[in-house]
Amino acid sequence: MLISLLLLALSSMDLAANTQIKAARYWAGPERTRLTLESSAPIKYTISLLDSPKRVVMDMENVSLPEVLESLSSKLKSRDPLVSTLRVGRFTPNIVRLVMELKTDVVPKAFLLAPMDRFAHRLVLDMHPSESAPHSHDHQPDPLMALLQSHEPATAAIGQDSQAPNLIMTATRRKPSRQKTIIVAIDAGHGGKDPGAIGSRGTMEKDVTLSIAKKLKTRLDREPNMRAILTRDGDHFLSLAARRHKARQANADLFVSIHADAAPRKEAHGSSVYALSEHGATSTTASWLAKRENEADLIGGIKLDDKDRYLKQTLIDLSMNATINDSIRLASSVLNEIGTINHLHKKNVEQAGFAVLKSPDIPSILVETAFISNQTEEARLGSDAYQNKLADAIHAGLKRYFANKSWQIRTDLADKR
Repeated sequence: MLISLLLLALSSMDLAANTQIKAARYWAGPERTRLTLESSAPIKYTISLLDSPKRVVMDMENVSLPEVLESLSSKLKSRDPLVSTLRVGRFTPNIVRLVMELKTDVVPKAFLLAPMDRFAHRLVLDMHPSESAPHSHDHQPDPLMALLQSHEPATAAIGQDSQAPNLIMTATRRKPSRQKTIIVAIDAGHGGKDPGAIGSRGTMEKDVTLSIAKKLKTRLDREPNMRAILTRDGDHFLSLAARRHKARQANADLFVSIHADAAPRKEAHGSSVYALSEHGATSTTASWLAKRENEADLIGGIKLDDKDRYLKQTLIDLSMNATINDSIRLASSVLNEIGTINHLHKKNVEQAGFAVLKSPDIPSILVETAFISNQTEEARLGSDAYQNKLADAIHAGLKRYFANKSWQIRTDLADKR
């Protein structure tokens, strides 16, 4: 009889768990702690904020309890500024309960995101320190961020007109202040089934870019106020959209994509640095490279319904203009440093419609370290010494960008508006 009851209980649990949790991601930073659960269907959830001890409790209805969810506690670090312990388990046959004990008062904020690119349905839980949290009556994510991430119709994402000022400030609020740890997303171009350009000696672009990216990360991580993340740390394929998405997940302040491309003319040589252009390319080479990179996977930037064209243009103008200007400043700083170690293919910052640069609120640049199609430069790109020089130059360019006093003043003023 007891065995029958146990089997019945287990059967009930299996039937109840009709929404599959596919992935669980946890990230803690100085401004917020974020938990993202990816699932086969939208998750039905409730959130409670309790005292004695302080804790956030999230109950999820009819979801599975896979290993990725049970292992969430292992992702918790002692330096997490908000959460002291995290545990998850089945509370009732149809409820999975997640409990986070807190180190301080927080304001939790949760929202759902629809499937996008390679991601399924997502439940996002953000916890902000109470003194710096968004207003408690704001129950929606930032309107522009929600619109870009969910791809839902813009009118539904924005809501009331009173929230419109948030759209104008989205591009400036993400910029780092002098007290903040600067997060740089380093993107090693290509990878996995996409080798990128291949030199006459068999050197693959994907291997060169990853090696340089790792060297650059090592240098940035040594800086007391900087931290680097890699969009890929091994030989695997990532779509262009996934690279941008990873940068946003890490709350990156800058995005640096590293390449070593080929050109139609074998004699072409030198380094270049690119920023995004919404209105074409500044040279034939820039246009050709952008088309080649964007064909790695089909992506057209921000996707909105045709009926939202006017709003799409408004959002692009508001968020992109400031970001592109900052990207050009960043690119110029890096280009000047690279010019001390290699010939410059173009002496000015180039602009092109590289899809990987189309984050509307993160200054982004693409560094063409050299042409792998040129035999001399292919040999240099395979050299550890030259890769170290490139990493040093990009590192110095990033530091110069942040040392720009006028930029820091403008950022501080923007944060206070």
